[in-house]
Amino acid sequence: MQKTMERTLEKEQHASTLASDLKYLFKGPVLIANILPVFAGFWLGIYFYGGAFAEYRSLFFLTMAGSTMLMAGALTLNNWYEVDLDRVMARTQKRPTVTGNISMATILKIGIGLSVVGIILLYVAAPSAAIYGFIGWFTYVVLYTMWSKRKYTLNTVIGSVSGAVTPLIGWAAVGPTYHMVPIMLAIVLFIWQMPHTFAIAIKKLDEYRAAGVAMLPVVKGIPMTKRQSIVYTVCLLPLPFFLAAFGTGFIVLTTAMNIGFFILALAGLFVKDDYKWAQWMFLYSVNYMTIFFMSMILMTTSIL
Repeated sequence: MQKTMERTLEKEQHASTLASDLKYLFKGPVLIANILPVFAGFWLGIYFYGGAFAEYRSLFFLTMAGSTMLMAGALTLNNWYEVDLDRVMARTQKRPTVTGNISMATILKIGIGLSVVGIILLYVAAPSAAIYGFIGWFTYVVLYTMWSKRKYTLNTVIGSVSGAVTPLIGWAAVGPTYHMVPIMLAIVLFIWQMPHTFAIAIKKLDEYRAAGVAMLPVVKGIPMTKRQSIVYTVCLLPLPFFLAAFGTGFIVLTTAMNIGFFILALAGLFVKDDYKWAQWMFLYSVNYMTIFFMSMILMTTSIL
């Protein structure tokens, strides 16, 4: 009886460790943050092209499963390629590439396998969705991870492209993307990622510097990064007016959020505690994007 209990406990511990390893391998919070815009794009595509969500259940499953696998594959390949950086940075010490809980060969196979299956599922859902998915994957894995991240401060701009295409993946599964809404969603996501990523880079400045990553505050300094954050938050200000289809309430809400984002970015010129300011920017940006997408989804629940 005791041996049986011990074996059961060992299995539970192993399952718990594996689940934890996969969470860090797939960068759980990052994966979820990129899936929300895919869902929003899909949902809003149904709303604007007409129809009910129930009619698209099979397509929804294919789109969400495919995009999730493709993104998980890209994030896994990012971990595989950046193992030398992760061994230096404190925030990445629990990743299985660093702990050795999963072999590097297995991680490479997982990354490639998930990427291939993900792109196939997206192609079955809609070839155009697969194209957008591949653009995001190629930009993140090749142009960002393998080419620019260690060399150029523009790595943030390049990486933002991969995040910007996520709503286009969901929308493309439903219909053509030459519509103002998905285009504006992609633009908002692209611009929003810049101050969001700058905040992370300032928070983890010492780690990025030790790892030799060419983030803007490492190469050009924190004052320059703060000024860049102001520029990008200013660029967000007029965008809600291009989304008038969601009504006056949405325009007022998002404009208020944009003004708050700008004021917070501007405050960075006067706040001496750079870490505290970066933490405020990070938390604001996370809530900003959550509210932005959820408000659009809640305003279009008529498709249910």
